[in-house]
Amino acid sequence: MIRFVIGPGDTVYPDILGKLPGRGVWVSATREDMEAAMKKGGFKRGFKGNCNIPTDLIDQVEDGLRRHALSLIGMAKKSGKLFIGFDQVMSAARADALGWRIEASDGAAGARGKIRTLSKAVAREVELALPRVVGCFDSTEIGAVVGREAIIHCAIPHGRIAKSLGFSARRLSGFLPLVPEGWADAQHEAF
Repeated sequence: MIRFVIGPGDTVYPDILGKLPGRGVWVSATREDMEAAMKKGGFKRGFKGNCNIPTDLIDQVEDGLRRHALSLIGMAKKSGKLFIGFDQVMSAARADALGWRIEASDGAAGARGKIRTLSKAVAREVELALPRVVGCFDSTEIGAVVGREAIIHCAIPHGRIAKSLGFSARRLSGFLPLVPEGWADAQHEAF
């Protein structure tokens, strides 16, 4: 669910974190439900009056969800809970410490496949939940939040930040696929 509030000029604004003051209206976190709420007057009914709905509201929501997910990756880096690079992610996969894998959308399939295969094998051996994958960011976007030029592979271990990323990723998946359809091994990334 995504919360929306009325701001200056009776304009509808997305409240991605759910903390802005004022009366809120909630809409399911999917592109289709957002379009329906905009077309069928859901915001006007929810706010009990006229409101201005920006034509790019869906794009604002998607952008906000992307920025929030990326900020969680940056938070993991700052707290020392981010495995960066192929070697660190492979070591974490061997120890079954992967909560979420973050793979750059422009990364090579070979290395991504090796990490995926190992993490699935280890998770099945110890009968734990399999790590999830976020592949909708490119290497420069990931690199920017961790203070490097480009990052292809990184991972967040099980814990609070991984749970927050999971919540954010589920909402983001209503607007764009977490695993790019252009990946040759996309069918193997689904858990």
